Amino acid sequence: MAIKKICGVETEYGIVLRGAPDSNPIAASSMLINAYVNETTRARGGEPVSSKVGWDFEDESPGNDARGIQAAGAMAPEVETHLVNAVLTNGARYYVDHAHPELSTPECADARSVVVYDRAAEEILKQSMEAARRLLPEGQEIVVYKNNSDRKGNSYGCHENYLMDRHVPFGRIVVHAMAHFITRQVFTGAGKVGTEVAGMTAEQVPFQLSQRADFFEEEVGLETTLKRPIVNTRDEPHSDAQKYRRLHVIVGDANLSEVSTFLKVGTTALVLAMVEDDFLTRELVFNTPVWALRQVSYDLTLTEPLELVDGSSITALEVQWELYDRARKYADAFGLECVGESTGQEVLRRWEAVLTGLETDPGSLASQLDWVAKYRLIEGYRDRHGLRWDDARLAAMDLQYHDLRPERSLAARVGLERLTTDEEVREAITEPPTDTRAYFRGKCLQRWADDVVAANWDSLVFDVGQDPLRRVPMMEPTRGTAAHVGTLLEECSTSAELLERLGS
Repeated sequence: MAIKKICGVETEYGIVLRGAPDSNPIAASSMLINAYVNETTRARGGEPVSSKVGWDFEDESPGNDARGIQAAGAMAPEVETHLVNAVLTNGARYYVDHAHPELSTPECADARSVVVYDRAAEEILKQSMEAARRLLPEGQEIVVYKNNSDRKGNSYGCHENYLMDRHVPFGRIVVHAMAHFITRQVFTGAGKVGTEVAGMTAEQVPFQLSQRADFFEEEVGLETTLKRPIVNTRDEPHSDAQKYRRLHVIVGDANLSEVSTFLKVGTTALVLAMVEDDFLTRELVFNTPVWALRQVSYDLTLTEPLELVDGSSITALEVQWELYDRARKYADAFGLECVGESTGQEVLRRWEAVLTGLETDPGSLASQLDWVAKYRLIEGYRDRHGLRWDDARLAAMDLQYHDLRPERSLAARVGLERLTTDEEVREAITEPPTDTRAYFRGKCLQRWADDVVAANWDSLVFDVGQDPLRRVPMMEPTRGTAAHVGTLLEECSTSAELLERLGS
């Protein structure tokens, strides 16, 4: 049986310092995060964030390749240990990654939980902008965008992570995950005016489904910033490496639609569960996967046939219908405990409804899918003013859709459906999920931040005033939950007592 699909997203945000003669994105990102850390710590007496807690890089190994090889010319991402890394009491990590602020959600037990913590991340970024504004000179402000391209040829990602059984052949994962990643754009795409592929014009690609499709050049590989692969091979499980792997997915867009995020994570978790249980019997292998990824993104009719290696062809919607049909049968045969029973049923319901809507009237999904909402907004403006698709005003509207400033965001005005409530999002800003190991991390930081000297996904390091430092391993993502350690944490008044109890 498939293991529990613990999952999460890590979003790199676009950033600019407006009103300044020179805008260094690394410095701006550092200032943004530090402003949040310092102001929030002061406002809440040190509770939500501890600037003293560093990120523990000891177990970082981004160069490990799931294929067991190091491909010629492949380069793993550089680990930047000198930049800002804050560990939040909701279990998340907030840090500078290259030239972007990045926020990784805590480990979540299902797709709906990911949506809640992804929305909490947006609120954290909004609070960060406000905190930074109070520190900057008059006329300057840091602006953050939840998008994937600066329109200068640079792309930044929204990566997903899924816990998988180590014993599943990686080749099987590649075959079925690639078919899903290429075609799920029909409901996960954030929409984009024009293209950034060299030699192509707005006349050829006036609007496309995905912000990321232009930037992928390989089918399978280790890199994340150059020669990006559709299926990433980073083998860094952040858990017991004998039992688990973490599938690191770099091909998705950053979504502002909660429905798109829910389906992005929920359908992928279901597909990977079927891969683990070898339930996907038909191998849908594209003749030219990289071009197929772009074909799907460029095809607003959703009818473009994609060539398979066996000589037949299939549309993106047909692939998704086939995956949905198998997922429905899988649910009947095995149940959906691995993705959360109620959440899994809701994923199936919405998956079917969205595919039906895309097949009959895509415009009917403007309140659910980012690309549809954005297209309707921009096409209406273009039509009213008689503009060409290469008009700079349309590109500006595209960017403004992703602006996280509430008074400027176009996404906030188009009536996107909410799956979350304001109350649960507010709580998720400071409180960790109760049903993964993030609970233990978050609660320890809330209570004993001064005693925690370092943290990462699979351990906490304590200093209780006695040599040596004490590392508490957290190699099981489904342990360290409220049910598992909640009573223990309540009974301990100090971190030293906690360590003593854990040791016994």
